[in-house]
Amino acid sequence: MREFCGCPGSAMQDLRDKAPETHQETTSRGSELRQWPVQLHLIMPTAPYYENADVILTADCVAYALGNFHSDYLKGKSIAIACPKLDDGQDVYVEKVTSWIDDANINSLTVMIMQVPCCRGLVNIARQAVEAAKRKIPIKVIVVGIQGDILSEETA
Repeated sequence: MREFCGCPGSAMQDLRDKAPETHQETTSRGSELRQWPVQLHLIMPTAPYYENADVILTADCVAYALGNFHSDYLKGKSIAIACPKLDDGQDVYVEKVTSWIDDANINSLTVMIMQVPCCRGLVNIARQAVEAAKRKIPIKVIVVGIQGDILSEETA
């Protein structure tokens, strides 16, 4: 594992052993977050919480639109978030997702995007990574409406 440098908020933290019940004392609902960091630029694709995991790659806005995001989608999964419209260096994103597939041997990849056209870029990143990867895995794509409804689910 490489040594951490930079922002202390970017330091890798494996939260899988923390039971959600410990969070419920201070919040009305427990967090299902199992790791830190979550931003795709900051993650290490071979971190232990990605190995053989079910992974969600989600647009930044999705969790704000879906009130039940933690319980219905994040529970038991590892995550990375990105904004295909605002983030630079998306070629690095393709490399990281490819590394999830080939090096971390992820079990599944679910891409969650908003209904807005710019979010489709995240699906394109995932498809490019699957194309570049040695292993082939299906991609599940979930499109979320701006009012929090699920507009579509498909396996790509």
